[in-house]
Amino acid sequence: MVRMTGILADRAISELFTSGRLKSESALDADQIQPASLDLRLGSHAYRVRASFMPGPSHLVSDKLDRLKLHVVDLSHGAVLETGCVYIVPLMESLDLPEGMSASANPKSSTGRLDIFTRVITDHAQEFDKIPAGYSGPLYLEISPRTFPIVVRRGSRLSQIRFRTGQALLSEAELLTVHENDVLVASETPNISGGGIALSIDLKGTGPDGLLGYRGKHHTAVVDVDKKAEHSIFDFWEPLFSRGSDELILDPDEFYILVSREAVHVPPMYAAEMTPFDPLVGEFRVHYAGFFDPGFGHAMAGGTGSRAVLEVRSHEVPFILEHGQIVGRLIYEHMQEKPQSLYGMDLKSNYQAQGLKLSKHFRSN
Repeated sequence: MVRMTGILADRAISELFTSGRLKSESALDADQIQPASLDLRLGSHAYRVRASFMPGPSHLVSDKLDRLKLHVVDLSHGAVLETGCVYIVPLMESLDLPEGMSASANPKSSTGRLDIFTRVITDHAQEFDKIPAGYSGPLYLEISPRTFPIVVRRGSRLSQIRFRTGQALLSEAELLTVHENDVLVASETPNISGGGIALSIDLKGTGPDGLLGYRGKHHTAVVDVDKKAEHSIFDFWEPLFSRGSDELILDPDEFYILVSREAVHVPPMYAAEMTPFDPLVGEFRVHYAGFFDPGFGHAMAGGTGSRAVLEVRSHEVPFILEHGQIVGRLIYEHMQEKPQSLYGMDLKSNYQAQGLKLSKHFRSN
């Protein structure tokens, strides 16, 4: 059964390419289409620009690049993008969406866990990461590494895009019903409000040492975004351990990897997303990478007990996080149809059945 509205699944994303609604400079990578999203690939060059910008309704991105670019970086054989700098990269994929179909973008999980700030931009855009229904044109990615300098190249995948038709969002009443049937978060009394279901922070720590998270180091070597298990954890991260107080003081502008107290479940006919930072919960931002694919945490896909890894950064002032404090909300959307492949099943998914876990780029020795 296929719904008239909802998030497009892998089969329908593939058909967008077949019909010419999605185009690319070269053939797709074998694993580029995910259960409910498409990974976007960097093109062959990056523009170092003076500042981030929004094109606005009267301008193409190329118009602003002509005025704001400082120099061009060749990505053909790999190049270093420095922390604190802003780069704009034309993507290999472009769109010709039909009327009634819109899209949204988000950093990939590994991108968020490296503290790489990314946003997709379209011509005439008035919002980042939002592609209006019927958009036809190129896609660009704004990249700003925050903690570690990175190596990227043509074909590197830092961002992902979801396609939707009509209204797909579950109401709070629908969320409660689905939770009662499928347990969306492992909580006896789910906090459902603001259109989403709450997640809280785990600061009890795990293992014999009470490991509760990691804090990014400064002045490190570069991270190659395309290489797995390439770097030692301890060259880039400071482990944080519980001292019995079940709290953590976030230092301003430091970057932390923490984990949710609750396990998260995304049933096959739904997709989820972490909602943007809410200033009502404190002066910090949680989770750059917001997409959770169908099958995340699903028992049949090997994901029982999968928790949400949270990328946390405090702003302006030190802030005390306490165990069990609400740090974000998950919103759920209907899928148009069940994906052919669920997250974690035959996809070499990196973060299924996860607890506290750094990105795939790091090894423990």
